[in-house]
Amino acid sequence: MKQQEEARRESQEQRADRNFVELLQGARVAVTGVQVLFAFLLTVPFSSGFARLDQADRWLYYAALCSAAFASICYIAPTAQHRVLFRQGLKETLVRRSNFYGILGALALTVSMTTSTMFVIDYLFDVAVATITAGTLALLALWTWFGQPALDRSDQSAGASSSRDD
Repeated sequence: MKQQEEARRESQEQRADRNFVELLQGARVAVTGVQVLFAFLLTVPFSSGFARLDQADRWLYYAALCSAAFASICYIAPTAQHRVLFRQGLKETLVRRSNFYGILGALALTVSMTTSTMFVIDYLFDVAVATITAGTLALLALWTWFGQPALDRSDQSAGASSSRDD
């Protein structure tokens, strides 16, 4: 840890710039997946089988579509805000806000992926298979995206200093 701090001598502004670039790089991966999922969901009501869906499946579809839209908004927000706040000296604020939007976007993406999968599997098989599969996927996403990192943060918090960069 000490070697990292000595090797990376950067100002607050440099750190904020680097952190923002890292956040945008991570968002690029997620936003592509969200956009593909969202585009797929936008086409579903126009398929011939959609009219036969019961009310529960329509609500499931609604949850998938709206959470994909919400995730898209969260992942696009940092870029849009960067354009609006360009050269205003608010990079650190933008980094913190973008991190928050990234977390919200990941949660919304978890909901959208889970409900989309449940929607399709329920159509193909039955509600029991769909529920088990969706529940498993939700737990996997929550663990890998949030649970494991939360444990790492708690392990680090005991000896961490205020000079952490991410």
